Amino acid sequence: MKLFFSFFLAGFSIFGLSANAHANDSLRTKPPVALKLPTGFRAAMIAENIGQARHITITDNGIIYIKLNRQKNGKSIIALKDKNRDGKIDDTTGFATYGGTGIAVKNGYLYATSNTTIYRYKLDANNEVMDGTKPETIVKGLIDRGQHNSKSIALDNAGNIYVNIGAYSNSCQLQDRTNGSMGMDPCPILDSAGGIWQFKADKQNQTYGDGVRYATGIRNVVGLDWNNTTNTLFVMQHGRDQLNMFPQYFNDQQSADLPSEEMLEVKKGSNFGWPYCYYDPVKKKKMLAPEYGGDGVKEGRCSDVDKPVMGFPAHLAPNALLFYTGKQFPEKYRNGAFIAFHGSWNRAPLPQKGFFVAFVPFKDGKPNGDWEIFADNFAGTEEISSTRQAMYRPCGLAQGPDGSLYVTDDTKGAVWKISYGK
Repeated sequence: MKLFFSFFLAGFSIFGLSANAHANDSLRTKPPVALKLPTGFRAAMIAENIGQARHITITDNGIIYIKLNRQKNGKSIIALKDKNRDGKIDDTTGFATYGGTGIAVKNGYLYATSNTTIYRYKLDANNEVMDGTKPETIVKGLIDRGQHNSKSIALDNAGNIYVNIGAYSNSCQLQDRTNGSMGMDPCPILDSAGGIWQFKADKQNQTYGDGVRYATGIRNVVGLDWNNTTNTLFVMQHGRDQLNMFPQYFNDQQSADLPSEEMLEVKKGSNFGWPYCYYDPVKKKKMLAPEYGGDGVKEGRCSDVDKPVMGFPAHLAPNALLFYTGKQFPEKYRNGAFIAFHGSWNRAPLPQKGFFVAFVPFKDGKPNGDWEIFADNFAGTEEISSTRQAMYRPCGLAQGPDGSLYVTDDTKGAVWKISYGK
């Protein structure tokens, strides 16, 4: 795994990352960080200090809606507008009072989530939410026990909405995150969490009983997107932590390098094996977790669970997934996947890693080649021992109507627009 991680860091020169970011479009005279981007791309910071900016969505006429993790100045959804179309935000408004992560625009509605509820707002002819508009409650009563509680969403083209309900546990131990504690078998969490649920996008006041447990065995997802090429849902799983709670099998180095963060193609009935299994990107296999009798060698029951379409280094925290359908970027990016890696907290005593936006090329609905770092230096420093040292942490991704890529940060509330060409 160490070699695997070294390979992608070496890939900077292979993939043509420019040594100096194009910062001439920034709203700042001296931006605090210069993003490292492939040659021909430029980045502009279009907003900052808006609050803990999580996911982002953009209407076809360019209105940017951002979900805040918690209120700032009494508002938790921020709308950014460029009224005179000069490339700079000149109008910032807000509404709603609930924290959370998920937000999306579909078929004339803005959908947004708290950690227990999915709401939607009717958009007017200008794609705006009018003052005083009360949202419809689409789904309520989703479980929130603190850990892995954000409710991220994606919508298909058949009137369905998909929501992650993260497991409120690391590995379903009898005593969570405790050395040597064995796992509950079967894991009782899976009846209401640890998977993806499907609901109707236009039906109000749904609860668990109205939905479908679309897929299970998924520890936690923050980034997900509907792939229009395959007509399927893709998600980014946060792999489990702390394999070194079983030091007879895993040392600190192995715990830092395992298991993989996973890109999953999710279909109805999929089972990806959590908490019984984890994905080893070196062996390219699902392995039996130590809480269930695993020793780093055994596959056991995990040989039959669904596999990821791609594995990534451990503990990078993929918080957004976006399939690029625009025409502004070069051909290699068409229908490929961008991923915002929020950055790790649990690779100690090794340095923390992540804090970048990656790209995965796709062809015919499948990854076509290795992943690469697309936008880097959000953290502002190369050596990080704690997330507190990172200046910015990428969290949300959206595609603008002109094909630009937008990235949010939930540390200082910044938003970047990444464009290609002059």
